Amino acid sequence: MFGIVGCLLCVVGSVTIVLHAPLEKSIQSVKDVWNLATEPGFLAYTFTVLVLILILIVRYVPRFGRSHLVVYIGICSLAGSLTVMGVKAIGIAIKLTIGGQNQFKYFETWVFIVLVLIFCLLQLNYLNKALDTFNTAVVSPIYYVMFTTLTILASMIMFKDYVHQNTTQIITELCGFVTILCGTFLLHKTKDMGNNPSIPLPVIVPTTDMDYKQESETTKVTVEV
Repeated sequence: MFGIVGCLLCVVGSVTIVLHAPLEKSIQSVKDVWNLATEPGFLAYTFTVLVLILILIVRYVPRFGRSHLVVYIGICSLAGSLTVMGVKAIGIAIKLTIGGQNQFKYFETWVFIVLVLIFCLLQLNYLNKALDTFNTAVVSPIYYVMFTTLTILASMIMFKDYVHQNTTQIITELCGFVTILCGTFLLHKTKDMGNNPSIPLPVIVPTTDMDYKQESETTKVTVEV
């Protein structure tokens, strides 16, 4: 029952976000994505993310990596937010190339590919460390929440989708996102419920007068012996 409720929450949250999602910008070239990525706002976000990743790796991983889950997951989530932006650029390049506009002649496309490979390897490394050190049931929901939150933040800074939305749409999308988080938490919290076989309860049979007499006679024989 809890699994069904968790799935329904995730579906309802996803549908809510999709129905109120902003329209995608019309991008004619990878250079358009490059221009968005090199704006001051996203450059500041990228610099902040890289500094935080470096601090976590150099200072906190050796000290608190095996005792605090947030250290490993923080590195994966921060790198993942930049990875998603790079994957978007590569996807647009592939789409336009198939349509007849070759995008792989631009060096910006190859820069995005190299960055995606680096960040993917970084994520795989520290995600495997997190899974080897901590329980998967704890790693998955925390990673999902942090990764999704930072990815949405990076997308808002880079593409500025919120500019063309009103307050009602933004609040509805946030409610849908919180609904998905609640469903994910419920699924992971109750995923092992019902797997363990139930222990049969002892059956208490009321004693009769005949059973009491037999027990008394047995006790007497034991004492005489």
